[in-house]
Amino acid sequence: MGGDFHVGSIIFFAIVALFLVFRLRGVLGRRTGQERYRDPFAQRSGPPPASARMPGAPPEGRGPVIEGTATPVAEPAHVPLAAGLARVKAADRSFDERGFLKGARGAFEIIVNAFAAGDTAALKPLLSADVYRSFAEAIQQRQAAKETHETNLVTVKDCDLVEAGIEGNTAFVTVKFVSDQVNVTRAADGTATDGDPDRVVEKTDFWTFSRDTGSRDPNWQLVATRSP
Repeated sequence: MGGDFHVGSIIFFAIVALFLVFRLRGVLGRRTGQERYRDPFAQRSGPPPASARMPGAPPEGRGPVIEGTATPVAEPAHVPLAAGLARVKAADRSFDERGFLKGARGAFEIIVNAFAAGDTAALKPLLSADVYRSFAEAIQQRQAAKETHETNLVTVKDCDLVEAGIEGNTAFVTVKFVSDQVNVTRAADGTATDGDPDRVVEKTDFWTFSRDTGSRDPNWQLVATRSP
């Protein structure tokens, strides 16, 4: 009797652990200051990859990339939000703004913290291949320089839908995040080389997520970032 209870407990906790892993992996899967550190939202000009453009975006334009990389993203076209959301819902009738924003906020927190920690395993399932490559390269450069980066995401003050649309079977939704953060980069000896561990900075970021509406995979991925 006791042995059966012990085995049952192991199975139960294994199922709970597996459930938590899939919740993290599918956080977006519901259908329903001037610091020098490698900021994922730094600006650089150049032609963007077609896969990262919002519907109707120009073929070339100024867009943001992680500092030290060469994968910029064009500014999205200005399409009325209501019209864009209507097109997304027509392609995916189970799309729900409230559920999407909840998942997007969770993904924002995970991605910002994982990038600071250099946790590529946590980043990979939430990013497109191009964005993941840029994040991973920035992390590798930081590690090669024997630097560490600390981010304290104090609060996410605003999380709002600002753009949406469809290109072929791919849905795009852009979210505006306004957050208070503390960022500091430290050398190998622990000395702060950039940022201020005692200063809270307000940051505004625009993240574009996409999903193939023809796929059975309900997960959305981060395909572009930009900042004012």
